[in-house]
Amino acid sequence: MTWGAARSTLGVMESEETFPKRSDDPLATLARQDLDPLSVAELAARIAALEAEITRTRTHADRANSNRASADALFRT
Repeated sequence: MTWGAARSTLGVMESEETFPKRSDDPLATLARQDLDPLSVAELAARIAALEAEITRTRTHADRANSNRASADALFRT
């Protein structure tokens, strides 16, 4: 089995282990929020905030991957 195959097989299980389902999970709470009462401006603001959080999360993941690659390279030599 290749790493890619293992990752795709374990992806769902891994995310459940990393982010266990909790009643107070902020992401689950956000997903359940009723959007009907929000105005177009409020929806646009919400989208902008979520896009900013996605960028922040991707930046953090990229940094973590870079650190991991550096560590792997250090131990290979």
